[in-house]
Amino acid sequence: MEKEQSLLEHLKKYSKSDQYPFHMPGHKRQIKEEFALDFPNPYEIDITEIFGFDNLHHPAGILKESMERSAAIYGADRTYYLINGSSCGILSAICGTTHNLGTILMSRNCHKSAYHGVFLNHLQTEYIYPQKMANYGVQGGLLPDEIERMLITHKKIQAVLIVSPTYDGIVSDIKTIATITHKYKIPLIVDEAHGAHFRYGRDFPSSALDLGADVVIQSLHKTLPSLTQTALLHVKEGYVDIEKIEMYLQIYQSSSPSYLLMAGMEHCIRWMETDGRQCMEQFLERLKAVRKSLGSMKHLKLLKEDVIGEAGIFDLDLSKLIISTRGTSLDGENLMRILRERYHLEMEMCGADYVTAIATVADTPEGLMRLQSALLEIDGELERDESLETEGELEKANATCGGNYPTLPKAKAVMTIFEAFETKKKRVLFAESAGEISAEYIYVYPPGIPIVVPGEILQSQIIKTVCAYQEMGLPVQGLKDAGLQWIHVIAI
Repeated sequence: MEKEQSLLEHLKKYSKSDQYPFHMPGHKRQIKEEFALDFPNPYEIDITEIFGFDNLHHPAGILKESMERSAAIYGADRTYYLINGSSCGILSAICGTTHNLGTILMSRNCHKSAYHGVFLNHLQTEYIYPQKMANYGVQGGLLPDEIERMLITHKKIQAVLIVSPTYDGIVSDIKTIATITHKYKIPLIVDEAHGAHFRYGRDFPSSALDLGADVVIQSLHKTLPSLTQTALLHVKEGYVDIEKIEMYLQIYQSSSPSYLLMAGMEHCIRWMETDGRQCMEQFLERLKAVRKSLGSMKHLKLLKEDVIGEAGIFDLDLSKLIISTRGTSLDGENLMRILRERYHLEMEMCGADYVTAIATVADTPEGLMRLQSALLEIDGELERDESLETEGELEKANATCGGNYPTLPKAKAVMTIFEAFETKKKRVLFAESAGEISAEYIYVYPPGIPIVVPGEILQSQIIKTVCAYQEMGLPVQGLKDAGLQWIHVIAI
């Protein structure tokens, strides 16, 4: 009998392979020597709340001072260390800015944790949808005017939550959106999980914290050299009850926070403010050279800065390399598989017709060149497939993973997420569920943005698209039946 391999053994074996990560965490398992300097064996600093080391839930000493330094660096009135990732920050922001049974306006492409916050506070939801974006299969930005129209017509909205940048690096006009929400005395929450690096490079977009947002959540581990689960929640005074948010942080964060993770966050921020800035400038020069080279591809297409100004796109995060396969014989899953199997490059995710590579300050010049060479070689082997340029095929290709896709109809909710969970359910065949009210989530993970939310009507186009995703091999999740044969719906 073959000996079972432990998780640790599997991780050690993988770390010794030549698989290169174009995915989070941002340290890329290749910490620069100057960054790792003086960072000890993790077992040596893994402690609990002993004398002299403060308490994250009631900080009065070293942790309080550390978070105050971070707040000063980022320009926040308060900054909180999150050791449960951005998810607990999103939960705390939602519950801390709305009342039970209240209403929130949120972008439909929010992460699933935002929907969990809606569930926990029994909220009604109104949605703002990203703009449709042609040619690449990814979503565009959010239009400020549409947000204002929603605030005018839905007087009970208590907070606005949007995602910027998106998983694909799309940035919306945060400054204008913040001005609009404040006109209605409503706080703006920005899920900036993928934008923790913005303040450290002149060619990156401005952080939402500098543009008027009231609560900003950032994942250090996604795009900076920090350990998985490390994140920050920043708050500006004026439109939020800071004490209420703090209360929810104590609820959603572990009562035994990891000092290893907190020390790692502090170390990451300090390094980025010093040596990291020069490293970021060097990284940006290498990144721009790679983007210029990939911009010459004849068949695969790189999402470039020329999209700024269309489809609600206010700015673009250059560190997200979005490679579209549209119009070629490849789909996103096949391109990701080729990169993994032939070139030993692991991408962050794929959609129906694109792949996403996350580049960070920790990427080596060799790693970036491997990706560049691989994509150029693959591109050279491809030919344009004219049959995929028809309107019907383009419409099919538009169904990319990550929330409300251009071809999918807008959600039709008939009850809240909480009501759907509490109502009697029945099980039906998924393929025959059109017209039923879903009692389950459906999403592709990553990125974990719901396609269907409990309490929404299952529409035939959604069912067809989800089935197509499964056939393509995309990771469709959320249903209890992993095989996607059955779905739980509301028994009326």
